Amino acid sequence: MTQLSRIINTLTLLKSKRVVTATELADKYAVSVRTIYRDIRKLEESGVPIITLEGKGYTLMDGYTVAPVQFTEKQANALITAQHLVNQTNDTSFAKDFDEAFTKIKSVFRSSIQEKSELLNSKIRVFNFKDEKVPSSALSEIQLAITSLSFVEINYRKADDPEITFRKIEPYAMYSVENKWILIAWCHLRKSYRAFRIDRIQHYKILPEKFEDRKFSLTEYFKIDSYGKKMEK
Repeated sequence: MTQLSRIINTLTLLKSKRVVTATELADKYAVSVRTIYRDIRKLEESGVPIITLEGKGYTLMDGYTVAPVQFTEKQANALITAQHLVNQTNDTSFAKDFDEAFTKIKSVFRSSIQEKSELLNSKIRVFNFKDEKVPSSALSEIQLAITSLSFVEINYRKADDPEITFRKIEPYAMYSVENKWILIAWCHLRKSYRAFRIDRIQHYKILPEKFEDRKFSLTEYFKIDSYGKKMEK
């Protein structure tokens, strides 16, 4: 979890009128107490009135509220358009997570923005004339594995090959082309970076084991392997 994510989660806990201790937060996020001290200091520096209760923990000053997020009409329209594009993906997990997130976002739209966004929604269509449409449901979980540096075990089937191979991989990045999501990972079977079509992953398992970051660069990768030259087709 990134520092920003920890800080946002900590603020949410404090807003619930809870008194939380540094030890409790450190255990929750699997970080050191010193790291929590730095997070609390960041919140204080940003203007959040945190009160330290000696021997008890942290809480928020009574009456403190966070200003609601406001979206302009153009920003709302961009999100509406993005939803149409996301719904074209073949991965059901990603589309579901986006729809749930967008429902929460729309709840803070002003009524005038809400009405106009619904009007625009009825006037947008995205067509995909590609015949191949293989569904998948692994994208959301694999995204989490990328950001948490978690090993993933997959059973993978190449194109026009009935054989399924077992791979242990280190997921690093992904890109989309023609509505297909491609995962770039270090493959322990091949001992090199490989590109895997997510819709060809038959089964997967996110492992609790973490790998050491190889400092993979997507920019450098495409300079060498334009659009998946090493694709495990």
